[in-house]
Amino acid sequence: MEAVSAFFTVITHWDLLLLTAVGTFAGIYVGAIPGLSVTMAVSILISFTFSWDVDPALALMIGIYMGGVYGGSRTAILLNIPGAPSAIATALDGYPMAQRGEAGAAIGVTTVMSFIGGFIGIAVLALAAPWVSDFALTFQPRDYMLLALLGILLVGSLSSGSLVKGIFAGALGIAIGAVGRDPLTFDSRFTFDLPQLDSGISFIAVMIGMFGVSEALLQLHDIDKTAVRQSLSRIVPSLGAVKKHLPLSLQTSTIGVIIGALPGTGGDIAALMAYDHAKRVTKTPEVPFGKGAMEGLVAPESANNAAVGGAFIPMMTLGIPGDAVTAIMIGALYIHGLNPGPMLMVDQPDMFWFIVGALVVANVFMLIFGLTGVKIFTKIVELPRPVLIPGILLLSIVGAYAVNNALSDVYWMIGFGVFGYFMRHYGYPLGPVILGVILSRLLDDNWRRAIISEREDLGRFFWGIATSPLSATLAVAVILVFVSQTPLWTRAKQRLLGASA
Repeated sequence: MEAVSAFFTVITHWDLLLLTAVGTFAGIYVGAIPGLSVTMAVSILISFTFSWDVDPALALMIGIYMGGVYGGSRTAILLNIPGAPSAIATALDGYPMAQRGEAGAAIGVTTVMSFIGGFIGIAVLALAAPWVSDFALTFQPRDYMLLALLGILLVGSLSSGSLVKGIFAGALGIAIGAVGRDPLTFDSRFTFDLPQLDSGISFIAVMIGMFGVSEALLQLHDIDKTAVRQSLSRIVPSLGAVKKHLPLSLQTSTIGVIIGALPGTGGDIAALMAYDHAKRVTKTPEVPFGKGAMEGLVAPESANNAAVGGAFIPMMTLGIPGDAVTAIMIGALYIHGLNPGPMLMVDQPDMFWFIVGALVVANVFMLIFGLTGVKIFTKIVELPRPVLIPGILLLSIVGAYAVNNALSDVYWMIGFGVFGYFMRHYGYPLGPVILGVILSRLLDDNWRRAIISEREDLGRFFWGIATSPLSATLAVAVILVFVSQTPLWTRAKQRLLGASA
């Protein structure tokens, strides 16, 4: 009975309901602005809410978290500038839809699928949190390394043209992510004895430059071109469209929950893996992926919002943060005298059910706020280019500076923007660069931990992979994904199909 009462606390107390609504609304617009991350917003809130009771503080933070993860898709669709790394995959098909005048439909689909993904993540948190957390604990450093390798091999999904160009772009991203001090030995890497590079290069600056500035420079070629009028006759997707894409949404939401529950991963990796999964299982999309395929929106948006519920699983059951935001929330719980982990589930189960209830309410508000104001948002795309291009550049500068309040990040953003412009001009994809930067640290750190744990013996390392069911499964997946992207596999598949015909 106490669990039911705690679950409905947010609904039955108008102040908590209002704070959750305000947090969700603010989170959507914070997430839509490149550089203003959800992590930043939640960390700032701690200083304002440490004197509050724990329930109002958590209600506001959860609202911002849920809204912020969804909000990154807005600018990804309208301006080709992902508001957050988890929206990179959304931009691949969302922006082409906006260029065809279908921004309203794209926003409607992402909102509904984000709601479905968020609900599935919350349901798994409520019903299967201990089981999922036990599974997450079985991951060893070599498994995280294999997971990062699997993610890097997604360059084939993010490369609409040459696989070689995609591999080059991914390798470039890994090299950019390795700049700075080695996390284990503290040696300098790729710094060229410049102290300014010791702390590395902000991947947010790289992302904003590659997508935002390069897009503004490309639009200079068509500055006199008339803006595309957006069709807003149907924003909410039809029931038939939802039913059609529901199986894919359920599959990718499962990916999101599992990846979200692994400490140190998060919605950005989940979204990219879900996008790759959509490309593999969707045999005949109405529009090719990368050109405005609806499945290219369904998969990443379901996954990154399902990852929110997944990130709470290790936080609530083990006291281990699933991502940066839940790490801050653990700090907030400690400030309020609570100890997240197994004993919290035993001593104060009402807190667990309060968080589940707040997530449900925030998810509902995300759906409501996400489907309102679309007409105003889509007017951005219809602005004349002489107005739109300076606006994109201004938004990019503010976003890059806001990350660390450092002017150097703005310089990096401009430099990578110019570089990204030339990459796009010569047909090199930008997605693998950002993917490489994001996964570089995950790959590097866990490779080092894995080989150190095996006393730097490669034989023991590979034996450990072969004898662990989880490691062996991931290793086979890495091999299959790599082989499936080679020309040899394509020719073999065509011969097989020809023989069967």
